Amino acid sequence: MPTPSDMTTDIAPGVLDALQHQVAVFARRAEQTRLGGVGQVRNSMDRAAYLLLNRLDQEGPMGVKALAAGMGIDSSTVTRQVAPLVDTGLVKRTSHPEDGRAVVLQLSPRGKARLEEVRASRRALMALVTDGWSEGERDAFCSLLTRFNSALSEVHNALPPVTPTA
Repeated sequence: MPTPSDMTTDIAPGVLDALQHQVAVFARRAEQTRLGGVGQVRNSMDRAAYLLLNRLDQEGPMGVKALAAGMGIDSSTVTRQVAPLVDTGLVKRTSHPEDGRAVVLQLSPRGKARLEEVRASRRALMALVTDGWSEGERDAFCSLLTRFNSALSEVHNALPPVTPTA
């Protein structure tokens, strides 16, 4: 596997410095606004809840292990993040139809309505932020950001796990 310095020899350091800086600024801005949308729904759902509800909506009911694998996190994290969603009625826990011992998580009708409310607010925020952009610019940015996130995920998954130091 090439070392980080091998991978950057053909790229101008100034571009990489500018890119890492802009990613850091984006992360700070995203955390400040939580990209939560506009209006009364703004900042009303945390990132973990949004991503879990969105995945259940897109892919349908599934077990904790499948949900964790699809999100690139461990099962204990999903279990911890899902608990308040179950408590508030946004997600339903049911028995697996073929194995009654296994649990299946499913978006509830209330969860579906809440998710759509948050999505609508976030769409409004994205429209506001990209006001004045052409459709092509929005498409290009979305495509590049998707590509960037995929590459970042691949690099993250290829790295050895970090072991805590004493």
